[in-house]
Amino acid sequence: RNEPARWAYLSIVSHSNKKQATMNVNAGEWKPSAAASEWTPGGAAPAPTPAPTPAPARAQSSAASDIDESDPLWQLVLTKICNGDRDRATKLINNPDALMKYPEVEELIASMPSAAMEEEEDWEKADADSADAALAGKVEDMKIDQPASGSGASLTKKQSSAMAVDVVEGDPREHLNLVFIGHVDAGKSTLSGNILYLTDNVDKRTIEKYEAEAKERNRESWFLAFIMDTNEEERAKGKTVEVGRARFETDLHRYSILDAPGHKNYVPNMIMGASQADVGVLVISARKGEFESGFDKGGQTREHALLAKTLGVSFLVVVINKMDEPTVKWSKVRYDECVSKLRPFLKGCGFKIKKEVKFMPISGLVGHNVKDEVDPKVCDWWSKSWKAGENNTDKPTLMSLLDTLQMKGRDPNAPVRIPVLDRYTDRGTIAMGKIESGTIRPGMKVTVMPTRQVYKVDALWSEETPLASARPGENILVKLNGAGMEDVQKGFVICSNPPCRSVDKLICQIMVMDLPDQAKVLTAGFQAVFHAHCAEEEATVTNIFETTNRKGQVLKGARFANVGMTVICMIELARTVPCETYEDYPFLGRFTLRTEGKTCAIGVIKKLPPKKAGK
Repeated sequence: RNEPARWAYLSIVSHSNKKQATMNVNAGEWKPSAAASEWTPGGAAPAPTPAPTPAPARAQSSAASDIDESDPLWQLVLTKICNGDRDRATKLINNPDALMKYPEVEELIASMPSAAMEEEEDWEKADADSADAALAGKVEDMKIDQPASGSGASLTKKQSSAMAVDVVEGDPREHLNLVFIGHVDAGKSTLSGNILYLTDNVDKRTIEKYEAEAKERNRESWFLAFIMDTNEEERAKGKTVEVGRARFETDLHRYSILDAPGHKNYVPNMIMGASQADVGVLVISARKGEFESGFDKGGQTREHALLAKTLGVSFLVVVINKMDEPTVKWSKVRYDECVSKLRPFLKGCGFKIKKEVKFMPISGLVGHNVKDEVDPKVCDWWSKSWKAGENNTDKPTLMSLLDTLQMKGRDPNAPVRIPVLDRYTDRGTIAMGKIESGTIRPGMKVTVMPTRQVYKVDALWSEETPLASARPGENILVKLNGAGMEDVQKGFVICSNPPCRSVDKLICQIMVMDLPDQAKVLTAGFQAVFHAHCAEEEATVTNIFETTNRKGQVLKGARFANVGMTVICMIELARTVPCETYEDYPFLGRFTLRTEGKTCAIGVIKKLPPKKAGK
């Protein structure tokens, strides 16, 4: 308060204006109108008469009757300032500016105890509260009655939260990301589209439209692929270019489909999709010649399976597709041939065959063994096979098999880690990514690595559904308050405290898988593109510490490494990349090295440089 004496005075005067303040604290003082006619009960008002002479003494005496005679201020004004003149005292006490000119009044107000002033403030607040309560009483009549139980308050809070967002704590069903990988033309998009159709995510009318469009292109069997391949280039060539995305649900799980491109020119796009995946569905064509071309050297079946393991896929479901082809006709011999060739290769990629790999024959076009089991008249051996648990599969269909998979290692209480897959602007910067660990909520502070900028989370979405929180495994959109497009980029990581590391040098263990044509061996100075989670960066092998050959023989201080060797080396990056050791955060500690369209090596981060002081 700039004028404490004036405020104290107004709190005292409020006693004398109590009746007016109760009705409206902002209203001015009421004064009788000299021109008003006298009120008569009933009937019409009489004709106006000449205004009588006003009686000021009567009005003043009426105002004076409202004054508290025991008020110290009134006693001072009446006795010492106005010498007993009540009319003059009444006018003066109703004129604060004139009253405050008298030093006696200032001394009196300054000497008043603070408790009295607080009492006056409480009265003013109570007066305002009573007006609010009256208004609230009218609104209360329109409210729904609350339950009589003691949990009414908490229930009201939940109801208001539910009104703010559609999903309060996220769907309780576990969310899984499925990436469909495999050689070009293996039937990945067709299988993905048929799953959406069989789960009623695509209506019959849309399917008929795609059938007509495919027929015009003389590609009648492509109509299901058009569900996932949406742009004109993909439909014209019949090749997926970008990672297609879609969702479907079962009673036990929620799934996101990531339809990865199969062509070798689009492997970087496939890596982007597989980096988010929990389960890989490796689609193999059983047609004569197609399986061999995909599995032989240079085929994408090998590289995709290798990348899937490196990028963190927990389970691999191998579906032998096109079993209804005239060259196959649900032949068990052909199915067993494909499985027997894939088993040793997948084991070499690092998969534990008995725990992590499942095999199943399907027809993606017709839908056999996708949602419903194939008719025994069409395939008489499959029922006996799955009931006996052959090839690690004890479920008859792909969807029933997916429902049995349980993810491990998802810790909702760990620090938040969200690798940024992409971002866009919509009244603010919105980042897209998958929660690898931790639980994120609107309002919390997060750090974006490697820039170390701190932002507040304004909102969360899953597709278009607002969320009050999101758990590991969810694909979400995060709106960051104050962030620009240049502040959040693909490959950055959104973290809670403590944030992840961001380095440009690391010591790692890699396995050499392939080498470009002009490089016969891997030596210090070897350059490639470093792929880790969603990040891509130019990298150089600067030092080789030791190598281990296929026989297990270790050579310290080696100068080079050949295909098939395991190497401990140091890699230097062109720019800092957010990452962690594989032991601490496996999803931030895996990487691949690619160059000239080939995956040269897969590896894990073993050690990072020591932290600098203050960081």
